[in-house]
Amino acid sequence: MTNTFQFQQIGVTHSCYKEKFGIPRQPGLVTEAAASIELLPPFNRMDVLDGLEGFSHIWVHFIFHQCIQEQWKAKVRPPRLGGNKKVGVFATRATHRPNPIGLSVVEIQGIRQDKKRIFIDIIGADLLDKTPIIDIKPYLPYADALHHAQGGFASEAAALTPVQFSKLALAQALSYKEEYKRELIPLIEQVIGQDPRPSYLTNADDRIHGNLLWNTNVKWTVGSDHILITEIEYPVGE
Repeated sequence: MTNTFQFQQIGVTHSCYKEKFGIPRQPGLVTEAAASIELLPPFNRMDVLDGLEGFSHIWVHFIFHQCIQEQWKAKVRPPRLGGNKKVGVFATRATHRPNPIGLSVVEIQGIRQDKKRIFIDIIGADLLDKTPIIDIKPYLPYADALHHAQGGFASEAAALTPVQFSKLALAQALSYKEEYKRELIPLIEQVIGQDPRPSYLTNADDRIHGNLLWNTNVKWTVGSDHILITEIEYPVGE
């Protein structure tokens, strides 16, 4: 007999990722990815975080909120296997799951209060903007860092593809930094260097792709040995 459980949302994510496309497949791969978790009432009080300042990282439990209405499958095609081989859903971190719950470890950058709003600023998040948070736990190195663990078909991080900027895109990135005080170039290099295209587009193609990062639309194409950032449009989505 199976049971049904109901969870209360404790927080919401504010993230540079405005769409699913381009979000790294694991946390910590994009260290330039800034985000914050805002605690929601009745959890927007500093005493629930008392003692957390002694920890460098946290486990974040969240909901894949844009996948709730989509059906899960027993076997899926992991991107790390090129989309050519199916494995069991519980052998992957696929977003389409029987229960749409995600788990990420992220670095704490700071804890701050703005009037009645409480934020945990984090680094290396793989969280979509407005992702619901359902729990936060401290990361314990002595228990959570298992150096003898095996990673199956994803034993190490994939290599980044070199990213180049056109003269126009470079000028736009520098102008964006001046206006918004955000370092866009390293964020683009880390996000788009992951080559977020689906597996059936892994060869060089002539398409113009786009990623929504913060309030920009970063346009890029793929060459034989690099990715070229052609243009950065902003502001978008404001």
